[in-house]
Order: sequence, then structure tokens, then C-alpha cells
Amino acid sequence: MARTTRPPLDGAYRQLRRCFGSEIFVDISDPVSDSDPKIRWSLRQRRYCLIYLNRSSRKVLELQSDILLNADDLDTMWVYLRENCVIDDSTGAEKMNYEDFFQIASICTEQIGAKCRRFFSPSNFMKFEKDESGRIAILPFYLYVMRTVSLTQARIDMSEIDEDSDGFLQPHEMEAYIRGLIPNLAQLQDMPGAFVQMYCRIAAHKFFFFCDPQRRGKACIKKVLLSNCLQELMELHQESEEEVTDHEQAENWFSLTCTQRVCDMFLALDKDMNGTLSKQELKEYADGTLTEIFIERVFDEHVRRGKTGAGNNREMDFESFLDFVLALENKDTPEGLAYIFRCLNLNGRGFLTTADVHSLFRDVHHKWTEGGNYELCIEDVRDEIWDMVKPVDPLRITLADLVACKQGGTVASMLIDVRGFWAHDNRENLLQEEPELEAE
Repeated sequence: MARTTRPPLDGAYRQLRRCFGSEIFVDISDPVSDSDPKIRWSLRQRRYCLIYLNRSSRKVLELQSDILLNADDLDTMWVYLRENCVIDDSTGAEKMNYEDFFQIASICTEQIGAKCRRFFSPSNFMKFEKDESGRIAILPFYLYVMRTVSLTQARIDMSEIDEDSDGFLQPHEMEAYIRGLIPNLAQLQDMPGAFVQMYCRIAAHKFFFFCDPQRRGKACIKKVLLSNCLQELMELHQESEEEVTDHEQAENWFSLTCTQRVCDMFLALDKDMNGTLSKQELKEYADGTLTEIFIERVFDEHVRRGKTGAGNNREMDFESFLDFVLALENKDTPEGLAYIFRCLNLNGRGFLTTADVHSLFRDVHHKWTEGGNYELCIEDVRDEIWDMVKPVDPLRITLADLVACKQGGTVASMLIDVRGFWAHDNRENLLQEEPELEAE
């Protein structure tokens, strides 16, 4: 019988050496058949590697936590930056040259400890824009330090709740991470206790909408850290909602105002109060401005079968409604456009023809004329859409064309929402009104 050896750990060691620069990612979720002896051996290697990484990564995370700057350290650094900088006579900005930078590094290392030394490297100094005297502004540098500390802490927190240490978070893990953040987010301090679970569910859903495009039910930690979603969530650290305009609160998905709005919207649409939405109920979304063909296509493409009924009796649950709202409120993003394009792709061919655009816009045209607006020529609108997109193939529009043209969200609105088409048709008047509103 052939003697077996322990699986090599070269790959694991390389992963650990990268730990300070990126997360430890070992994806063992792929289904692997163990019928073949070679596959069984490979699977044992992977499991051995995972156990090794689990134990080692915890030690690395503990080490990183110990050397992370805390709030007092950051305050101290800001004081020393301001005390040892110079004021630019022309702009009034607080700046430092490399000699100042080196001196502040020595002071901070002495007062705070060696853990701040890595921020004062020559390469970091070179990252920032310099004036004609070779000086950099202290504020961008300090914000860089704060963001680095914040992301590192987020990475540590997410890795600690990553139960299987595969570098991905499942929905319940993401919700746990958000629940742990709530006490530290100033704008969420007044959240009713009964709403916390629902808030975490709604907030976590945005991360999965943008960071899990394949809908595998897990979001890569590295992708979450680099996403705009995390930055948007961290904006709630501002001391109070009084410092934020009503418009900004409404725009931030993670604000208490926005999450409650989404819940109220679902409850208002659910006329029969059965916890799901029928096609007829969803048609009332946005005051009924969405076209019937789009609502039909949403149910065809995005409402899961066999969960709340079958065939024409299928209804949209709250999770699918969150996807729907996120797509419509983020039409200019690749993820939002991908959701909508599946609905526009009437024949499942992966592209739109002039006939498809004609069919889609026909419902918009009907609602437009019902509203007492001037008569439209559908062919003119179709030609305008083609001019806006400028597809690679002049006979068809693909999702890639919509994303590349930077006007995909506008085109999507024109094809599914009479209000969206009205906004495009009156864009010049709306642009003129914006400065007047700002002046008021």
C-alpha cells in the first residue's frame, strides 16, 4: 500500500503572507464529487488547508487588532499634524513638506507607538498632490489614515463573523455585521428596537444586490470592502441627521428614513396584506407610471417560481421587492441595468432590436397620450435611443452597449416609465429650474 504524505502547505503559506494586504480567501463551496480517489485526495488537501488557515487567520486577525489605531490615537495624530504644519499664505490650507512629515512621524511614533509608523512611509507621502514647494495638505493625509484604519477594522470584523473562513459572507453573517455597527452609527441611535431586525435585512440586501451579481447567496468580503455600499453605510457616522439634508437622507439606502420608506411602500402596495405583491398590486408602484409590459417581464424574470404560487398566480415576496426597488433606484449602475435589461430582453436573445424597442415603448406612448401630452412618433423616439446608445452592432443593442454609453439609465427609464420619458423630454427645462431652486 502506497504511503501517504501530509498535503503541501505552500499555497496556504502564500495566502497567509498576503494576509496583511488582502483577505485570506479559500472558496470550498464548489460541489466536488468524491467518487474518484484523486478527487478524494484533492478534497482532503483542501480541507486540511482550510483548517490550517482557520487557525492561522485568527492569530493574524488578533495581531492586526492589537496594532490598529484607535479613536484616541487618531485624535492625537491630528493634533500633532496641526501643531507641526505650515499655513499656505495663498490658500490658507495646512500643509507639510517631507521634513515636517518625517518630524511628525517621529513625534507620533514616540507618543502613540510604532503602530503608526507604517502611515509615514516615503511612498505614502508621494501618493498625495504636492504644491510648487513640494508640500502636501495634512487633511487628505489624515483622511487617508482614517479610511485605512476603518477598512482594516471592517475587514477584521467581517472575518471574525465569517463562520467557515472562506472569505465570503452569507446573508445572516452580513446582517450580524450590520447589527454590530448600529450602536456606533450616530444617525441610527433613535432606531426603535423592534425595527432593528428588519433594518439589518434591508441594509444587507443592498450589499448582496451589488456584491453578489450571480445570486449565489454569498458576498466576497474583499468586494464588500471595496464597494460603494460600505462607504455609504459609513456615512451614517455623522453626528446627527440635522447635519444631513432631507434629500441626502432619502438618497442613502442605509438611512433610517430610507429603510422605513421602503417598508411603508411595500405595506401600502400589499392591499390584501398577505405579505406578497401581485402584478396588479405592483402596478401601483411609483403612482402607476411603470408600463404593464415591464411589470409582466419583472414577474417572468425575477419572481421566483414555486415559492408563492405557480404560473400567473405567482407573487413577489419582500426580498424580490427589495431587488426591484434597488434596480429602479440605481438604473445607472451595471447591476441595476442588468436587472432591467433581463426584462427588456423580450425574446431572450441577449439584445434589443428596433422591433423590441417599438414594442416596449408602445406602452409608454399609450400612457403619455392618456396624460394629455402631445402626440409622439414612436419611430423618432426609437431613432433617438439608437443615437444615444450608439451600439457596436447598428442593428442591435446589448447590455454592454447600455453600460458603455453612460446613458443606459436614461434609456431604460424611457422604455419602462412614462415619468422617466417625461423627465428626458423636459430635460432642458429641468436643467434651467435647478439653479433657480438653489438660489431660493
